Amino acid sequence: MDTRRAPAGPGASAEPAAALRTLDALGLVLGIVIGAGIFRAPPVVAANATGAGPILAAWLLGGLVSLAGAACYAELAATYPHAGGDYHFLRRALGQAPAFLFAWARLTVIPTGSIALLAFVFGDYAAALVGAPRASAPFAALLVAALTILNAVGLRVACRAQNVLAAALVAGLLVVIAVGFLLPPAASAPAPAPARPAFGLAMVFVLLAYGGWNEAAYVSAELRGGRRAIVTVLVLSLAIVTALYVLTNAAYLRGLGLAGVRGSSAVASDLLSRALGRAGGAAIGLLVCAAVTTSANATLLMGSRLVYAFGRDFAPFASLGRWSRRAGSPVNAILLQGGIALVLVGFGALSRRGFEAMVAYTAPVFWLFFLLTGISLFVLRRRDPAAARPFRTPLYPLTPLVFCATCAFLLWSSLAYAGPGALAGVAVLATGIVPWWLSARRTPSARRTAAA
Repeated sequence: MDTRRAPAGPGASAEPAAALRTLDALGLVLGIVIGAGIFRAPPVVAANATGAGPILAAWLLGGLVSLAGAACYAELAATYPHAGGDYHFLRRALGQAPAFLFAWARLTVIPTGSIALLAFVFGDYAAALVGAPRASAPFAALLVAALTILNAVGLRVACRAQNVLAAALVAGLLVVIAVGFLLPPAASAPAPAPARPAFGLAMVFVLLAYGGWNEAAYVSAELRGGRRAIVTVLVLSLAIVTALYVLTNAAYLRGLGLAGVRGSSAVASDLLSRALGRAGGAAIGLLVCAAVTTSANATLLMGSRLVYAFGRDFAPFASLGRWSRRAGSPVNAILLQGGIALVLVGFGALSRRGFEAMVAYTAPVFWLFFLLTGISLFVLRRRDPAAARPFRTPLYPLTPLVFCATCAFLLWSSLAYAGPGALAGVAVLATGIVPWWLSARRTPSARRTAAA
């Protein structure tokens, strides 16, 4: 890729600058990872595990697997810092076509669908808090529009809001943990064993709750502190998330019992209601609103960086590859993502079967490209041995092999779980072949083959 800086001037397109502190990036990662998953996934995980020990082991294993993946991403991001993140690594290692299809999936399904999904969770809880159950879709649309405007105004404003929300979210989870451990233990009741224990399916939902840490790669070019700063962000954020998740689930199990967790549809709400009564329901509603807002904001901010890199590489999408010097962000990419998410909110207002369907058709595509990014580490180690690597993955090649094997297993598990729903994700991915072919014809060959 041609990375020469554009000439300065009033209308010139700037490039990413090192404007983010480690604290800012930490707030983004915590915000995007600690979303609705920790409030939705625990009953499903408990229903597919044989007891309290395996449940806590699954959440701890999820953190360790995520740390293994983060070590791979840390090496790639420290060696090749770029706003494109995974897209940039795939492009360097595997070529333009896989990178384009990854960007296409990110543009049309994964982050925009996630934003819309989170917006509807926000809408449901916000509508319940104000006593207007039919206002869910308007609240969802309002959240998407507000976050799009916030990010288009400027990076600094968006980061300040994210830091405040992430701090509130962590504080809320600490309250949940404290309530679970301060309450008298739930009366022991026999918990029937799951009819078909499925640890693989449990891990699909555990790692769904851990999902999003890889988004830190998209801001690697904007971090202060040199190339190793991304390592600190990834390791520290995942250590915090793992501790919070294990402690939160231990609190659920102590406060509600195994049978209570398995039978709950809103486990955190049930726990706080036991301690605080009706006020507990309102408190958890506010906590979930904070959680989904932080996740949606971080998804929009980080996802727009990939769209920016995508626009830089492919001529038909060049307008998306403009960086606003005033805002310190790719405003066109932000507006496009917000617009697509609003369209999905409109579709969701017609059919409210959102969460399970979205998991079904996005998970296989997500794990496929996660696997390809892990493979990219091996390819780039072999192809580019002279590159300066400020950080090297510990225990190479064992760590990336564990990560790739896990991704392959979860790709298979998500396909087995999704069934026909996986075809929708594959179909959306396949639609990218036509624009790839058209853009490949229009993009100058010199630019297509330039070193990234």
